[in-house]
Amino acid sequence: MNAQEGAGAFAIGRPTIKAARVRYLDLGGLILTVVTVLAAVIWAFPLYWAIITTLKPEYEVVEPGVRLWPRDLTFDAYIHVLVNTKIGIWYLNSLVTSGAVTIIVTFMGATCGYAISQLSFPGRTLLYWMILASFMVPIVALIITHYVLMSQFGFLNQWAGVILPQLIVPVVVIVYKQFFDSVARDFREAAVMDGANEFQLLFRIFLPMNWGVTTALAIITFIGAWNQFLWPFLAISSEDKMNITVGITQVHDAFGVQYARELAGAVLAGLPVALAYLIFQRRVTHAIMLSAGIKG
Repeated sequence: MNAQEGAGAFAIGRPTIKAARVRYLDLGGLILTVVTVLAAVIWAFPLYWAIITTLKPEYEVVEPGVRLWPRDLTFDAYIHVLVNTKIGIWYLNSLVTSGAVTIIVTFMGATCGYAISQLSFPGRTLLYWMILASFMVPIVALIITHYVLMSQFGFLNQWAGVILPQLIVPVVVIVYKQFFDSVARDFREAAVMDGANEFQLLFRIFLPMNWGVTTALAIITFIGAWNQFLWPFLAISSEDKMNITVGITQVHDAFGVQYARELAGAVLAGLPVALAYLIFQRRVTHAIMLSAGIKG
């Protein structure tokens, strides 16, 4: 009887322990959810405040106090930016420079990554280590050198002056090399036996097998080029050649700062990138993982 009573007490105690563990997990999940929601609200509130401010008349923007919704809803700030500034030209400049940077960086990264991965030539290992070591040098540290070179070449105030210094993206080369290394050697050997040259191997076998990688890297390169501010700000002084990120600094008024108009320009500048991220969110996340060295 004692053994049977002990077994019964153990059987009764097990559900009690399991229930306590479930309650503990539920409490931990609830706390984590609350913390996550609070962090999201803190992160998103400045964006919400900026957008709401653009929908207020200027006299309401400068009023003391906090108003979470406009008393008098208006689109005057957006109309002013669209009508009275050169935002169309700025969009075109950003599109051309960002598109050129994306195409050239992707092409150079693919060809360089393929060469380091698949070809044998003197100094290949040294070249790869130099590319890895370039991560230790921030691009900002090269701005003075870039400015002097672009000035000597006569590329200041031109698209070429904005594009060329942005072509240094070693992570694209490294990511391509990693994925080209993972391609089975049988594909290369079979193509070589059929008479394929190196360019045919790259563009007909290796790249088609890694289109997902190419798409992800192209998207994140385009977003990074579109968001560039410091170098285009230094390289361009003509308003007609400014990118959108630099051009919105020209949205000002003769009678002082107009906050709603300034923020409307900022919102319009970031809108294409935000839409691109929402549309290609999975690809962008994939590219960030690739940049961090995670294959997936």
